[in-house]
Amino acid sequence: MGRKVLVLAEVKDGNLRNVSYEAIAAAKTVSEGGEVVGVLLGESVRNLAEGLIHYGADRVVVVENDKLSNYSSDGFSQAFIAVVNEEDPEAIIFGHTSLGKDLSPKVASKQDAGLISDVIDVEVAGDNVVFTRPIYSGKAFEKKIVTDGIIFATVRPNNIAPLDKDESRSGDVSTLEVEIKDLRTIIKEVVRKASEGVDLSEAKVVVAGGRGVKSADGFKPLQELADVLGGAVGASRGACDAGFCDYSLQIGQTGKVVTPDLYIACGISGAIQHLAGMSNSKVIVAINKDPEANIFKVADYGIVGDLFEVVPLLTEEFKKLKVNA
Repeated sequence: MGRKVLVLAEVKDGNLRNVSYEAIAAAKTVSEGGEVVGVLLGESVRNLAEGLIHYGADRVVVVENDKLSNYSSDGFSQAFIAVVNEEDPEAIIFGHTSLGKDLSPKVASKQDAGLISDVIDVEVAGDNVVFTRPIYSGKAFEKKIVTDGIIFATVRPNNIAPLDKDESRSGDVSTLEVEIKDLRTIIKEVVRKASEGVDLSEAKVVVAGGRGVKSADGFKPLQELADVLGGAVGASRGACDAGFCDYSLQIGQTGKVVTPDLYIACGISGAIQHLAGMSNSKVIVAINKDPEANIFKVADYGIVGDLFEVVPLLTEEFKKLKVNA
């Protein structure tokens, strides 16, 4: 009964984002033996098509246009809808990222399709594809199926494991010419506030700071620990509101939702709004001077102590482990 499934691959700084491979893995399940087609949109992205095939795509459609050099809702929707019209898929998968959250509802509405967002698991049950997504800020989960029309979903990063890379896989790479016109928004320049390094939403390790870091300089030990672990630094809204860091680092109900393998909360009390953004992390370590802090209720491991003493000690120990590995 296989389905044709389109997957929009995301590109950042000239490289494919890891969520693209995770979306392909989800699409493989949805396709039930059908065809998974990767879609690349950008100014010069054809060279990335092979990577999608190595991770499970059967073939790739590329739309290249200088008006797609930076993301815009108008430009990308025109290009992607043209691919949808050409391919006539039974399912479409996006990453649940800033781009995916902006573009997917627009494309779904144009196709008169429903949208299942923020999916963390996909399985086949009988004749149905069942999607699991968190609700009530992660306190409960619901399972959804699409009963009519195109299956349309976005998958949360770091929840669906990519398929193993297989460089022996091959597939067709085709180009679709699309005229991008009547743009209401033109991107002249992109000014990045986010820190360089590992993408926070895709990081396997996140070291996050709250009001307990006390200042912008208080984030330096956290950055050092994150660097040693190959992770990213995040923050609570309290730390952002206090001006200790940029809002691009905010994790929580009104910030980013992260699900890393390891989440280290430093000086974070554990307000419910923050927990909504990180409580599904696989392992949570809390460091706080207050033994009654709410964060300890969700932590797998807790350290009662001064983060400015504990974090440097952890950093040194992890450095030793890396040297001896």
